[in-house]
Amino acid sequence: MVETSLNNPKPKKKKNKSASEVRAELHELTKPSGERPPADMKQLYLRVGGAVVVGWVLAIAVYSWQKAVWPLYFAGVVTAVVIGAAIWLRLYLQKTERLGEILRNADTDEGRKEALARLKSDFKKDDLQATIARAQLEMQDDPKKGLETLESINLDKINLPGMADQVRAMRANIHLTMNEPQAARPLVDALELGKQQEPKVRAMLATVAAETWARTGAAKKALDTLELFDPEDASMGEMRIQMYRARAFACAANQDMKGAERALKKLGETHPHLLAMFVGKKIHPLLDRAAKQMIARSGVVPRKMVRQKM
Repeated sequence: MVETSLNNPKPKKKKNKSASEVRAELHELTKPSGERPPADMKQLYLRVGGAVVVGWVLAIAVYSWQKAVWPLYFAGVVTAVVIGAAIWLRLYLQKTERLGEILRNADTDEGRKEALARLKSDFKKDDLQATIARAQLEMQDDPKKGLETLESINLDKINLPGMADQVRAMRANIHLTMNEPQAARPLVDALELGKQQEPKVRAMLATVAAETWARTGAAKKALDTLELFDPEDASMGEMRIQMYRARAFACAANQDMKGAERALKKLGETHPHLLAMFVGKKIHPLLDRAAKQMIARSGVVPRKMVRQKM
């Protein structure tokens, strides 16, 4: 009896991806998982307007009862302040939407060049939001240039609550990606995490601070800080990569190599090239060795150090 068999072709070897292809994949991993819905200005105006109307009704009632003029003056001042705040908020949100539109189209090298040109031409040189957006784009190709742009911001003149700390954290994060944790230390020591109202922003600042502390001799403080946040929480989104990176450094600094390896494994499962962040002369030697072993097992040859964005 003659047996016949199909000639199955040999599986093709995996083709090594180019640096640009890897960078594109990592960019997708660190992109925000979804856009924030626009603020419902109509509802906001209705609520604020209702409060102002109630204020005027009370002021008129007091005036009619006691014949005192001061409640009317007070209501007038409050109304003027509210109108001014509403105008400022509307302009702020409109500018935020314009910046978001510019950044959404900056996924390619050409798109980044066009976005940088628009940021320079459409906004004032000292515009805080535009400067931060420009730094975010610049640091993708040249971290030092992005750092210089952030350093041009006068932190003492920032009026938006918590924004100065966000700029400090961005600067610190760039120092970390360039393996300069000592330069990041004074920046994170100045952070006031409790003043950040948005949980995700607070987690981001805490993560940058914890990695810095872990790499500059405050390992216990770093680990205690990271334990307050769960990288697997769905709300963390793209932040989970940076959170596991910080955990790897913190665990290694605390001589907890099992914890460090768990963090490395999570990163390797997300994308093997992320392990390249832990290879280098200025990295904790045990962490460097563990990362190299995982890279060897994965069969991936890292082309360059992976930089994380904020």
